[in-house]
Amino acid sequence: MQSHQSSRRNIFEETLSTVLRRISLGQYIRGEKLPAERDLAIELGVSRSTLRDVLGELQTTGILEISRGRYGGARVVGLPSDYERHKSVKPEDLDDALRFREVIEVAAVRLATEATLSAGQRRHLHEACNACTSAEEDAYRQFDSRFHIAIAEVSGIPSLISAVSDVRERINSLLDSIPMISVNLTHANEQHQAILSAILSGDTGAAERLTIEHTSGTATLLRGYLLHS
Repeated sequence: MQSHQSSRRNIFEETLSTVLRRISLGQYIRGEKLPAERDLAIELGVSRSTLRDVLGELQTTGILEISRGRYGGARVVGLPSDYERHKSVKPEDLDDALRFREVIEVAAVRLATEATLSAGQRRHLHEACNACTSAEEDAYRQFDSRFHIAIAEVSGIPSLISAVSDVRERINSLLDSIPMISVNLTHANEQHQAILSAILSGDTGAAERLTIEHTSGTATLLRGYLLHS
């Protein structure tokens, strides 16, 4: 079940990234309608349900305008107002931050899974994970960071706490330049719960795999928004 959810999440993010990239490259220009839903879904190789989710999120963020009826469809309104400022991020700098995050957070998860956790440490992880689920959208990234830092805190290596904190600061700075994607937050919470379950059950392989999927989803979104060529 979890594998199916992760696969669907990755398809959503990859599709979102592809549509954003086409808009930023001028394949879909301001004022122009996207291809019909059925045709675009076939072209992208995704279900119409996934495509509707993607288009709905882009409508919420003000990038698309969707109208119904015979002459309806999804029309490009424009990219976020601060896009020009943030799209100048150098690909190598973005790649460095994203790859470093994966290395650090996978290491933290592995050590936490291998550690003998006290009842207090297990409770600490549960509380940090649950706080993400109940967080308001405008505070979500802070609670998201707390969860990943909490994993480092139970790893047994104090220096790892600083490393995770530093990489979260870099990633959050990048995330602050793109719109919140509600579907992505829901998927992130599902993955947090799965990562936590793997840690608490001592399943190192699953914990590492789920963390890689989790960080890869964020990487796909950021590259879709910030890399334009």
